[in-house]
Amino acid sequence: MADAIADTRRLYTKPQNLNDAYGPPSNFLEIDVSNPETVGVGRGRYTTYEVRLKTNLPIFKLKESCVRRRYSDFEWLRAELERESKVVVPPLPGKALFRQLPFRGDDGIFDDSFIEERRQGLEQFLNKVAGHPLAQNERCLHMFLQDESVDKSYTPSKIRQA
Repeated sequence: MADAIADTRRLYTKPQNLNDAYGPPSNFLEIDVSNPETVGVGRGRYTTYEVRLKTNLPIFKLKESCVRRRYSDFEWLRAELERESKVVVPPLPGKALFRQLPFRGDDGIFDDSFIEERRQGLEQFLNKVAGHPLAQNERCLHMFLQDESVDKSYTPSKIRQA
């Protein structure tokens, strides 16, 4: 037993250069929800958000995309992921029913502070969902992030990596 001496030498590691330390990451996925715009009047009024994607993951056909989505599109995406995938889908920011009541002293769901709070919640939701490897295979997520319009009558399926 005395003959067994632990080898404590370090493994040889390649010295890190500036490109390794400060170059682009090997895999990245950035999703920003920004630039909220309220459109329409009266009961037809709603807010859209710009969803900007940057990635080098091979599963996405476009490496950069920018689309506009409204809250109901996020609800559709969440429902599709719950129905089609094996992923535990995080909640969306709330519907804010109280803010939709008439005769309020503020703009309700069109109040700047509420829109900003919702924008942050939608961005967190998308980053959690899109960061999950199983969700990245879902056609509904790709359509939501990269197609100009969401085809809600699509045929659910998995994306195959090229």
